[in-house]
Amino acid sequence: MIPAMPALPLHHVLDGPPDGDVVVLSNSLGAALAMWDAQVPALVAAGYRVLRYDMRGHGRSPEPEGSATVDDLVGDLLALLDRLGIVEAHVAGVSLGGMVSMATAVAAPARVRSLAPCFTAARLGPPELWAERARTVRAEGTAALADAVVGRWLTPAFAARAPETARALREMIATTSDAGYASCCEAIASFDLVDRLGAIAARTLVVVGAHDPATPPALGTAIAAGIPGARLLTLETAHLGNVEQPDAFNAALLAHLAGDA
Repeated sequence: MIPAMPALPLHHVLDGPPDGDVVVLSNSLGAALAMWDAQVPALVAAGYRVLRYDMRGHGRSPEPEGSATVDDLVGDLLALLDRLGIVEAHVAGVSLGGMVSMATAVAAPARVRSLAPCFTAARLGPPELWAERARTVRAEGTAALADAVVGRWLTPAFAARAPETARALREMIATTSDAGYASCCEAIASFDLVDRLGAIAARTLVVVGAHDPATPPALGTAIAAGIPGARLLTLETAHLGNVEQPDAFNAALLAHLAGDA
């Protein structure tokens, strides 16, 4: 792994006991670390130290200059772990965060105790789609995409039941920096880990959403098939299953972290 850009100092939050095993939670494209609010209490109650962070150009992290690759995002995460003195961690991620989690397990296997790539893909094409989305965001801003993205993140039934959650997620997307969102779109465009999944040695749980239009279940099934010994869980959700079904997601993640899944 050779990042094209220097690592950026990421905004982050640590919760839980200082001596707890560390769980890293890596965000979806367009999301800030608040997307994991429903996971933190359950993880902390189980004794884990939870590290959430904003990717470059997201939330309160600094904006990048130019395009990025997933290797750059891995470099950011590893630099953050180094800065915090964290030698190894369990790593979970949703969507783009899932890509980062898998790429970290390939690039720095000794740093990853276990892996949970969720609602994600080892390759998510076509690249032209992501290049076009990056151009749109640079021209029109993230607010222009916010409604459509939330429509992929949540099932219509959940959005109707929880309108405040849907509004908060829309605001999260709309306030993501244009440069940060576009840069990460370009990272997705160039990402392809399909032929390297077999190199992942970490104990792995793959989570998919049965109604996920952004990363359909078949993409997660392919990840589970490619990683030796990986287990697969399907939730009846769209793309942000950790938000839609937090109890089921948390129970599965906790069992995985404990080595029971």
